[in-house]
Amino acid sequence: MSNPNFEDKSGQAVPQCTFAARVNDEWVKLTSDELFKGKTVVVFSLPGAFTPTCSSTHLPRYNELAKTFKANGVDEIICVSVNDTFVMNAWAEHQESDNITLIPDGNGEFTDGMGLLVDKSEIGFGKRSWRYSMLVKDGVVDKMFIEPDLPGDPFEVSDADTMLAYVAPTAKASVATVVLTKSGCPFCTKAKALLDAKGFEYEELVMGKEVSFTALKALSGNESWPQVFIGGKLIGGSDDLEAYFA
Repeated sequence: MSNPNFEDKSGQAVPQCTFAARVNDEWVKLTSDELFKGKTVVVFSLPGAFTPTCSSTHLPRYNELAKTFKANGVDEIICVSVNDTFVMNAWAEHQESDNITLIPDGNGEFTDGMGLLVDKSEIGFGKRSWRYSMLVKDGVVDKMFIEPDLPGDPFEVSDADTMLAYVAPTAKASVATVVLTKSGCPFCTKAKALLDAKGFEYEELVMGKEVSFTALKALSGNESWPQVFIGGKLIGGSDDLEAYFA
């Protein structure tokens, strides 16, 4: 249930604003039209960069599902926060956010125009954004998910999976998948080809770079490469993966 004090702006145009951003050590001005015109855009907004839920869950999951969103007609995913561009840039360096456009709403102009600027002075934040997400088509809000009116920082409906379920109800969200591999290993190549064929996004950790032989044994209990993990579960080597998909 959305906060009754906040207006659902579905059917309305997004606020016309200019955002001051720092890109490659130069000031850049981004307008609402540049961000939204002629595009299908998912927006999620949060109370602040570096805050716990924003860093641990909200941003990472949208980044993880970005390719799934793109495959289902979304051109761009934007994260908006009432922070200055230096804070947003520093946050990006500490996060996996390559698939997300981080927009600094430093003056809170966009958030205020959305009617979602709230006073968090009691925790020393000043004016910040209420947590929400929305689907915007050609500058017009198609759907909003506004967090409920509960104490603290509720996080129930503005998550990436809820948005994906709206954008593409039949889409299969990616499952966290990791492959521990060794250079020149034909079984590793086979495992990765199987995952590619099934449309799985995966993270590859290569021996000598991101993972050691000791880590392989400690994590999987095995001494052979590769070792595949899907959704927190050890699948095993390439033959085990083939049986998993059978």
